[in-house]
Amino acid sequence: MKYRQLIFLKFFVSFLVVFSVATEDGPTYDYSGYIECKNEPEDPLYNGGIIVNQNQSVSSTFVLPNLSGNTIYSFSSWVKLNGSNATAIKASLSVDNDTNICIGNVIAKSDCWSFIKGGFVLDSPASYAMVYILDSYGNKHNVTLASASLQPFTPQQWQNNQENSIDKERKRAVTIHVSDVNGESIQGARVIVEQISRDFPFGSAISKTIIGNIPYQKWLLERFNAAVFENELKWCETEPEQGIINYTIPDQMLDFIRANQITVRGHNIFWEDPIYIPSWVQNLTGDALNSAIKSRIQSLMSHYKNQFIHWDVSNEMLHFDFYEQRLGQNVSLEMFELAHETDPLALLFMNDFNVVETCGDLNSSAAAYAARMREVEEGGVMMDGVGLEGHFVTPNPPLIRGVLDQLASLGLPIWLTEVDISNTLDQETQGNYLEIVLREVYSHPSVNGIMLWTAMDPNGCYQMCLTDSNFHNLPAGDVVDKLLLKEWSTGVVNGQSDFDGTFSFDGFFGEYMVNVDFQNRTSNSTFYLSKGDETTHFSIHL
Repeated sequence: MKYRQLIFLKFFVSFLVVFSVATEDGPTYDYSGYIECKNEPEDPLYNGGIIVNQNQSVSSTFVLPNLSGNTIYSFSSWVKLNGSNATAIKASLSVDNDTNICIGNVIAKSDCWSFIKGGFVLDSPASYAMVYILDSYGNKHNVTLASASLQPFTPQQWQNNQENSIDKERKRAVTIHVSDVNGESIQGARVIVEQISRDFPFGSAISKTIIGNIPYQKWLLERFNAAVFENELKWCETEPEQGIINYTIPDQMLDFIRANQITVRGHNIFWEDPIYIPSWVQNLTGDALNSAIKSRIQSLMSHYKNQFIHWDVSNEMLHFDFYEQRLGQNVSLEMFELAHETDPLALLFMNDFNVVETCGDLNSSAAAYAARMREVEEGGVMMDGVGLEGHFVTPNPPLIRGVLDQLASLGLPIWLTEVDISNTLDQETQGNYLEIVLREVYSHPSVNGIMLWTAMDPNGCYQMCLTDSNFHNLPAGDVVDKLLLKEWSTGVVNGQSDFDGTFSFDGFFGEYMVNVDFQNRTSNSTFYLSKGDETTHFSIHL
């Protein structure tokens, strides 16, 4: 099945390259998602799609109808466990008895209905497909299924929905009115509008090698309006020995960021994975460890108060629990509380991997993420944002979208915080897969920012570089430039005012410079285009 999906994704990428004008709108994608467990299941999405005449059934498997090739399938269902405690389960698809692929996961319960949403892609038709409900050990689990849905989309229809969402969520109509000082409309005035900054935060990780490195700085500033420090703020970097704290390197990096008016995230205050915790901290217990935690927060966040828009407070809480094992479950709550007290204006994030990349890791379902967040909130601390790392191997577009739909129901900003593609793949495939991921997350209505994990170090990058050591684009870099600098940028638009003295266009959110001239009269001004349903009107007097 993995091979089949790889072939399809290559077809999907080639389709993206040649796509021009849609000839078939197809179904409108349903962004519905539910994290809460409900007393009764909702109606099936798309009226069930190609699943018809369904009834509630108790089983660990169910058969799907004949499946078409070159097709993207959005899958969803309500599930309830039978006679067992809450259990993380996944829906695993087998096509023509080929290798299984995970198409969705959820925490299922016996006393209420949970919603599972995801999907899969196929390159060729399948006469026989079976979905297995499995637990984290691979054992089959009996569940009651209700309101199952399987909706097919052609690649063109899938991209139609992406483009429609981008037009609605990332752009706005503008009308410029040109008149004289008495308010009389001027026809035939020359209008030139240029976007000079983007509103949507799209950035990259950077490393200390950017300090004084003019080519690195120039490359970054030509593309990105946001950044995050790869390692330089982590505890093992700023305090490798107890009491010896040094912020010199991140201070210099922040000077560069501030000088160029770039949005910057704080990553991270703590990391739950023991291998990234300073050795001296690992030797502490009880009051000594608790004191070190408080000192870390107060030192770091006081030093950088009001400098970072976000902080990843306790990194990868779904997978590791070093501090909880030593100090109990309340320690996470205390971390968030003190962080908020120390820097009240910074948004506090959870941040973890495999939430959106795959559904095979049941520690990282959208439901598990929400449950962990709820534990902190029940202690009195409200979480401010959802951080999804995004370290992909083989992206699954309907799964990505389905997970984002689920997390969107939390009503919080969602950021992709560390996006890259595995270096087990060749550079061309990295670029192809990166394009799939970026189109999927940028077009989702609930995604508020994207950070690429592409910091340049002497030995390269963590998994995926955008350029070589001389800052010449690699395939992934070409993808970023194509999308960010061309497709997702208004650039320059120009024309003449019409009979009513107006000139209209659709523009991406951000700041614009507008130049208008008519009969030796000239006006230069700026305006900002932000989210809203109505057309923005901007008046210019000559």
